[in-house]
Amino acid sequence: MYPDLKLFIGGKWRSTEADMPVVNPATEEEIARLPRASVSDLDDALDAAVKGFRVWSRTSPRARADTILRAAALIRDRQEDIAQSITLEHGKPLAQARLEVIRGAEFFEWDAGEAMRTYGRIIPAAPGHKFAVHHQPVGVVAAFSPWNFPMSQPARKIAGALASGCSVILKAAEETPAGALHIVRAFEDAGLPAGVLNLVFGTPAEISGHLIPQDPVRLVAFTGSTTVGRHLTTLAAQNDTRVLMELGGHAPVIVCEDTDVHTAAVSSAVRKMRNAGQVCTSPTRFFAHESIFEDYAAAFAARAEATVVGDGRKDGVEMGPTANARRIPALAELVDDAVAQGGTLVTGGARLGNTGYFFEPTVLMNVPDTARIMQEEPFGPVAVINPVASLDEAIEQANAVPYGLAGYAFTNRADYIDRLVDEVEVGNLSINTLEASMPETPFGGVKSSGYGREGGTEGLENYMTVKNVWHSARIV
Repeated sequence: MYPDLKLFIGGKWRSTEADMPVVNPATEEEIARLPRASVSDLDDALDAAVKGFRVWSRTSPRARADTILRAAALIRDRQEDIAQSITLEHGKPLAQARLEVIRGAEFFEWDAGEAMRTYGRIIPAAPGHKFAVHHQPVGVVAAFSPWNFPMSQPARKIAGALASGCSVILKAAEETPAGALHIVRAFEDAGLPAGVLNLVFGTPAEISGHLIPQDPVRLVAFTGSTTVGRHLTTLAAQNDTRVLMELGGHAPVIVCEDTDVHTAAVSSAVRKMRNAGQVCTSPTRFFAHESIFEDYAAAFAARAEATVVGDGRKDGVEMGPTANARRIPALAELVDDAVAQGGTLVTGGARLGNTGYFFEPTVLMNVPDTARIMQEEPFGPVAVINPVASLDEAIEQANAVPYGLAGYAFTNRADYIDRLVDEVEVGNLSINTLEASMPETPFGGVKSSGYGREGGTEGLENYMTVKNVWHSARIV
């Protein structure tokens, strides 16, 4: 069920040195070898993208949309094959992988529609003069997608770029390459012109260090950690290249005293363990009003303990392994530090089993602000639940980190909702739901969580430039 991994450059599949193992994190077995792009391969991809841009940028919005929609339909048709590949390389339950495939198709479908709505405008002027604003594709995009969502994350970037008329060189995650490869196959079969979409793999620092400084690259689109995002932004700034950065988060959840405590707790625990907590918008810091704190924490911990953990290919599994061996000691260190600082370990806190990168669903309570986990995104199945005396304190705690990607709250009070909307410092706020975004809504962060937006009507803005045209009827 796992595809033969190759590069895709200039409309052709290319084999090259394959020395990077792809491992099933549930079994620790090697399932493939990843090809590594050489400098020559990267230069070829750049040349191909330049040629592809000349064709694609002059293709009508309707024709671009039709091609994107054909590819989206193929992705839907191939859902099962793609989902099986994702579960093998990432470990997430097969049901979640299937949903991710559909979500990726939805990104393409939404942006295909937006391709036909990149409207300009006419500005009133004096007689004999016309002011017109045009939106034009920015050019070649160097895109970098992470390992936690092998299908939907590359889809988000490819969709916006292609709908805008840009060409793309995608460096997909070396740990989870199959999702991106399936996307490229769909576009190849949908008739996308050669060079418009190119796929490379390899050492991230080598690829970014070579591609980003190149003059034809006009935008760097990246999803990943804040540390890496800052490094890539610095590289881009040296060449005056624009960036689209979707960076780390550390999402707060404010649980107000008026909510349905048990329902909120169960919903919170289920969502916290989704994708083994390896989601940039994953709820992590839970601030429950002191009057309901004990009940909320007990119900949360009970549901977390009941989470069915195992190989994502098995029926009934709710949470798979973490994606790589590095996550196990990193999570254990955060838990140990929280306990050493005075926090209470309610459940979990350690590796689960001896085979596979499984970590127990973990709940901590009463963790002091000095603990590392209160400032560092755990990116794993670890939740912190702390009591707060008021909404003022909850909002203060929610904003007490440098990140601002997603935030959540449970309340039915209109006055609380009004304050949450105005005062919680995030790019995406969800109330009475733990879903952070949809294809039709803009997604992105504030503060150290990045710049720009993906999705919604705002999503294509990053991939376009604004040109003002002043036309005078006579020489003046």
